[in-house]
Amino acid sequence: MKNIAIIMGGYSSEYKISLISGNVVYKFLDKSKYNGFRIHIFKEKWVYVDDAENEFPIDKNDFSVTINGNKITFDCVFNAIHGTPGEDGLMQAYFELLNIPQTACDYYQAALTFNKRDLLSVLKPYGIKTAISYYLNQGDAINTTEIINKVGLPCFVKPNKAGSSFGISKVKTEAELPVAIETAYKEDNEIIIESFLDGTEVSVGVINYKGEIIVLPITEIVSENDFFDYEAKYQGKSQEITPARLSDEMTQKVGAIAKRAYEVLKMKGFSRSEFIIVDGEPHMLEMNTIPGLTTESLIPQQAAAAGISLEDLFTNAIELALA
Repeated sequence: MKNIAIIMGGYSSEYKISLISGNVVYKFLDKSKYNGFRIHIFKEKWVYVDDAENEFPIDKNDFSVTINGNKITFDCVFNAIHGTPGEDGLMQAYFELLNIPQTACDYYQAALTFNKRDLLSVLKPYGIKTAISYYLNQGDAINTTEIINKVGLPCFVKPNKAGSSFGISKVKTEAELPVAIETAYKEDNEIIIESFLDGTEVSVGVINYKGEIIVLPITEIVSENDFFDYEAKYQGKSQEITPARLSDEMTQKVGAIAKRAYEVLKMKGFSRSEFIIVDGEPHMLEMNTIPGLTTESLIPQQAAAAGISLEDLFTNAIELALA
């Protein structure tokens, strides 16, 4: 029996969703193969939480835990932390130094994909289309006229390195721009401002499944809100249609682009890329490397449509990490 540490929580606004994801992984873990351990990672504490909600501190020197005098080490880490430090490369680098396999991509790919600006810059030479964008670092002078001249109206103001749609605003007038920028700075010290893409929004899961890189059935997102914000994503304010209502040709096209990005970046583990299709051309918004794994989340929905159970999905991730 292998000991599997399921890390969840994190240091960002997404910690609540991460705890749900981590608990889903724990629930659906194949108990005949693995001993699952829920590990909560917070700024103030790293602890193992048992089924009675007792907490035992993690020794960060070797990522072990001592329970009733017994020291437990882990054969593999299942990474379910959305945002920092699980999705931006910090945990990946830590586990690489400790020589503990983990289910997510490597630290460089995590850091790169977590930074929307850098990810899109790296993928651009491969012909992957994106929105027109304008970048700001905290402290930069804000020239609203210059920004609007470049990206137009409406536009989106987003934290550059944050997920789960916290801090994102859709801006319809120049006067709204400074407020939106302030909102984004609450989540991150870098901002990306993007032109509005009016088209069909889709989410494309790509995973390594039993040694082969596959594209999962694509999800079409129809938000009841102005865009796919936190409410739409997690509180039922959107329609998620899997498989997406796309032609076979477009399904192939957007799937091939998402798979190409996965391969170009030498990804491992899960990836979920977001696109907006405008006039027959998919434009990439971002790639998530620790996507939500709640039962309502997109990757589990897509896996189910592909005939892959959650137990199978999680077993596959662990087996590949251990290989």
